[in-house]
Formats: sequence, C-alpha cells, structure tokens
Amino acid sequence: MTDLATASSDTPTWTVPTSLSPSRVESFLSCPLAFRFSSIEKLPDPPTVATTRGSLVHRALEILFTLPAADRTPAALDRSLDAAILEYQQMPDYTALQLDREQATKFERECRELCSNYLKIEDPRTVREIGLELKLEAPVGDLTLRGIIDRLELDADGELVVTDYKTGRAPSPNWERKSLSGVHFYSFLCESVFGKRPAAIRLMYLKSGETITATPSEQSTKFLTTRTSAVWKAVATACERDDFRPRQSNLCSWCAYQRWCPEFGGDPSLAATEAPVTLASRS
Repeated sequence: MTDLATASSDTPTWTVPTSLSPSRVESFLSCPLAFRFSSIEKLPDPPTVATTRGSLVHRALEILFTLPAADRTPAALDRSLDAAILEYQQMPDYTALQLDREQATKFERECRELCSNYLKIEDPRTVREIGLELKLEAPVGDLTLRGIIDRLELDADGELVVTDYKTGRAPSPNWERKSLSGVHFYSFLCESVFGKRPAAIRLMYLKSGETITATPSEQSTKFLTTRTSAVWKAVATACERDDFRPRQSNLCSWCAYQRWCPEFGGDPSLAATEAPVTLASRS
C-alpha cells in the first residue's frame, strides 16, 4: 500500500513503495515531488493526446501480432488499427480528451502514420514473437521490480530479443543511454524470470523510423540493479523525512501537478483534496 501513514502529526511520513517500474524510477529521478503525487498519493493524471495515441498504436500492434505470421499484411495492420480505435473510443483515455471532429480526424491520421512507419522498419511476417504486452516482475532484495514488455521474440538463432515501441521523438545520441535504461530493466526481468539474458534490446521509434539496439551484459544488469536499489533507498529516505523536492526542467510544461508545485507558487498539501476535481475536468 502507498497511502499516507499517520505515524505522527509533527513528522508526516509516507509508506515506502514495495515495487518500482522503469517509468517510476525515471519519475523520481526527474522530479521527486511529481513522483510523490503520482506514485505515493496516487493522484489522477489526465490522459493527453500523446499518451493516448501511443497506447492506441501499441494496442494495434498487439492485435496484429495475434495473427498468424503470414497474415500480418499492411491491410491487416489497418484492420488492427481500426479495431484498436473502436476499443479506445469507449475508454476514458480517449473520451477524456474531448476531441472535436477535426481533432479526432487528425488524431486518427497520426495513428495511421505511426503504423505505416512501423512497416518501413520491419516486416511483421518475419517476427517470431513469444510474448506480447508481457507483465514480468522479479525481486531485488525487499524491492520488486516490475514492467511490461511490448514484445518478446526469438531471433534467427533462437535467442531472446526485447522490443519496445516508442511513438515520441528519438533521443539525441547524448541521451541514448538514458533512453535504453528502461529496456535494460526488461532485460533484467527476462533473465530473472526465464533464466536467460536477451541477446538484444531494441527501442523502435515509430515516428522517425529509427531503431536503437543494445546488447545487455552482466555489467549492464549489475548497473541496473545497483542503480534501482539506490533510487529505492532515496525514495525510502524521502518518505521517512517527507522530503520530496521539486526539480524544474522542460518536463514542467507537461506536468499535471504544476499548480501544486512550490516552484510555481503552489501548495503540495492541497493536491490530495483538489486533484480529483481539477484533474478529472481537465481535457
């Protein structure tokens, strides 16, 4: 549980999370206060066009890969996307966007462009998938690491390959290592659960058609577990001391919790009571 602990009225403390995902690790490193709002207080974070578009395209590719390999044609991907759109049109992630007709048309067009770009990267008929949207977890001491692998497959030699779809922009070369940290996370989970380290981990950027590939090693796995354990200890210290300091960056412009951030004149203590109303009505 990650609810507020009422150990003392003078020194408020928070229950330390017992599990972390790649996104939660990066969230804490990017801004401890935003991490507190989302991961500990569990405040709602409204969907955006970008996040819903990414989820919908992921779903379309998942549907495509449920088909026999020979049937994964461009027309089949179009039908898979149509099915995903119909699903999402009934879901809060889409309806909360409150798109008008023009915006909805643009949204669908962008989804189709991403799917079209995917087909330029690889031929889905050649992929030997063995897991889609695969939920894995493994212990590191008292902490549980968890994640969802977009696609786990076998290469020509029968070795594991982890593929992670990205619908945003590809990072600059200086940021490639950071962008791969989450996929190394998945590599560790595969090795822990299946007893076999993947031969490759890939980030497939559908917007630009680029693919970043890395080969995981014993050293990269050790670095991942050491880094994650250090982050968890930092989270525990922040919980015990009620010390979640905001960290300004270019991510602040998209932060759903900005109005309660002291860096912008806000009061974090008001978020728990105001967030359910304010964020639910935000489009």
